[in-house]
Amino acid sequence: MEVADWASTRDALHMYTQIVGKIRMAHSPLINHWWQVPLYVSARGLTTSTIPYGIEAFDIEFDFVDHQLVIRTSTGATARVSLEPTSVAEFYAQTLGTLAELGVQTHISARPNEVDPALPFARDTVRRPYDAEAVSLFWRQLVQADRVLHAFRSHFLGKVSPVHFFWGSFDLACTRFSGRTAPAHPGGAPNCPDWVMVEGYSHELSSCGFWPGGGMEGAFYSYAYPEPDGFADVPVGPTDAFYSTEYRQFLLPYESVRAVSDPDAAVMTFLRSTYAAAADTAGWDRAALETDPTRLDDCR
Repeated sequence: MEVADWASTRDALHMYTQIVGKIRMAHSPLINHWWQVPLYVSARGLTTSTIPYGIEAFDIEFDFVDHQLVIRTSTGATARVSLEPTSVAEFYAQTLGTLAELGVQTHISARPNEVDPALPFARDTVRRPYDAEAVSLFWRQLVQADRVLHAFRSHFLGKVSPVHFFWGSFDLACTRFSGRTAPAHPGGAPNCPDWVMVEGYSHELSSCGFWPGGGMEGAFYSYAYPEPDGFADVPVGPTDAFYSTEYRQFLLPYESVRAVSDPDAAVMTFLRSTYAAAADTAGWDRAALETDPTRLDDCR
């Protein structure tokens, strides 16, 4: 599936995930680097996980099997919003209205971030397409990427993020940290306050993930902040991986991975070699930060 073939649906889905992500953010306490706001790959799509609401709780899931937004509360109530061709304004109104009917009162910053232009949700009244087949294929990409990223994450003993889907940048990400602080991020993301980026990049990191861009069918990526001297020049694998001066990160096109006999091995080679490029050029204490996830296999 080429990104160009579902770009309009992708852009609409991006806005829908921003609305749902902002709902989660409105009810969740700040966790370092904004880890309280992302979504997570689920067995049916993308989910917020449990969101506190007073002494109760609720969750919201994009069900990409039945193509519905499913809202559940700890009081036993369930409601659904159809995922179908509509406008961002209509999806926004239906979602907030459905939450209110369930007794969940929510106020969000009702305009998108990290995109330009950032038209307020209520004013985005143009009817958008919803290609259910393309969305399903994208979700299947996320399922596979999520699986390999979790395997990669298991090799790190130090501070490491969950594997989570950031709705601002619309990408699946996993981030490792050296333990050292970083210089204040300069900001500059479109329609995103600089202090958001300062919090997100407060500590030295190596981040990787999957993004529906950077290649005809999307791309795996890996970058470091702050970028160490020589990082871009380190040889990495597999063969089709390259450093993008435009995005200041290594990219591995999804179509290259899909075409090889062992896609898992190709992605893992990319993740490991680009992490090593960041850690080695920045002088991370790798012996103290890395581990063997099979170390207790004989005990289980």
